[in-house]
Amino acid sequence: MAIQPRQTEREFPWWLAAFACVMGAATIAIVSSELYSQVFSTVAKGIGVTIFVTVIAFALASALGLLLALMSLSKSKWLSQTARFYVEIIRGVPVLVLLFWIAFAGVPVFVSGWNALTLPLQSAGLIDPLQVRDVSLLWRAIIALVIAYSSFIAEIFRAGIQSVGDGQIDAAKSLGMHRWARFRYVVWPQAFRTILPPYSNDFIAMVKDSSLVSVLGVADITQMGKIYAAGSFRFFETYSIVAYIYLLLTISLSLVLRGLERRMRKDHER
Repeated sequence: MAIQPRQTEREFPWWLAAFACVMGAATIAIVSSELYSQVFSTVAKGIGVTIFVTVIAFALASALGLLLALMSLSKSKWLSQTARFYVEIIRGVPVLVLLFWIAFAGVPVFVSGWNALTLPLQSAGLIDPLQVRDVSLLWRAIIALVIAYSSFIAEIFRAGIQSVGDGQIDAAKSLGMHRWARFRYVVWPQAFRTILPPYSNDFIAMVKDSSLVSVLGVADITQMGKIYAAGSFRFFETYSIVAYIYLLLTISLSLVLRGLERRMRKDHER
């Protein structure tokens, strides 16, 4: 069997060149066309909301996911089985269904429970009763994304932590390092290299799934596009611009995160 020569140079990213050409042509069309410029200026008003939802939801989902991962690795069966129950149940529900459930079923139940628990304080005039309308649709959407993505991130963190060899942990124990120090200085730095690729993919997926908040009327990129298209009947132009903006966000993030992965790999190999 013939042995293929080892590739010493990275292959030229033809896909990226093709993408740059397509996006360049789209940019020229936006700049030179009054219609496309108007659509872009309208849809772009939702970029801030999209970024806010993505960053806040992903940060909270990461924190909850790390907690769930540590629970699942706990020696306590109660903690590990509770984490496993949460992860398996949440991963089995579509994000859109979870979004509707949190927005229209979960929040009213939470409000009722909160008012029942704080009834003595309400009677004393210390706090006002909480109304369902007091919980904004924006935060209902964020909570739903946090719950949905925390289950996937928990599995990523768990696999990364388990990839660290027991020998290194035992060596850290022999040096007298307590549990938090072992996790911070030995386990996490090594686990993070394993975690980063799938973790980055989840962040990019969050950018795209943030468009689901438009079903609740949250004024993100997709919702602004829906409003403009419904009023102007310019569906092709509007949704082309929506796709253009999402592609700019996701591909740019993907390139940055891939660069970070390569840099970490080179630093590790030195």
